[in-house]
Amino acid sequence: MIDALRPGGRVPDMELPDHMGNPRRLSELAGGDPVLLHFFRGWFCPKERQFFRRLVDLQDDAEVAYARFVSVSVEPPQVQAAFRAGLDARWTFLSDSERRYLDAFGLRETTDTVHDPYVPTCLLLAPDLTVKTTYNGYWFWGRPTMDELRRDFRALTRAAHTDWEPPGP
Repeated sequence: MIDALRPGGRVPDMELPDHMGNPRRLSELAGGDPVLLHFFRGWFCPKERQFFRRLVDLQDDAEVAYARFVSVSVEPPQVQAAFRAGLDARWTFLSDSERRYLDAFGLRETTDTVHDPYVPTCLLLAPDLTVKTTYNGYWFWGRPTMDELRRDFRALTRAAHTDWEPPGP
């Protein structure tokens, strides 16, 4: 993994097609809010499906708390669209089917020579794409729990908003 993806680094503002095939920039998707940037193997992985079910349960809270999710895989947009719909996920999936960022970010999973996917990795980003926390999900237990994501999002939101404390009388 490159240094830009480690805590304190700043993720390059990548541009990839979304699950509908529309080009999207990471900074645009962040929209000034904290972001969970999730690189994943693909729909075929049972570990991914289990993790995504938990993220789907968290998406309602993230939406009202002004937090964003972005998931990235090497699958083409139409496969991502079907997987996303099957999950009832509402956040953006980005397709790196050309594998433009796989090696550039140092996230190629070398043990899967069939799918040539990303190493499952979760990054919690500040609105300016600075990395707060990195989770290595190669082994399932390395992925963040939903409680860890809540704590990370709380810290990022508190740091990003000077009005965290309610105004006095």
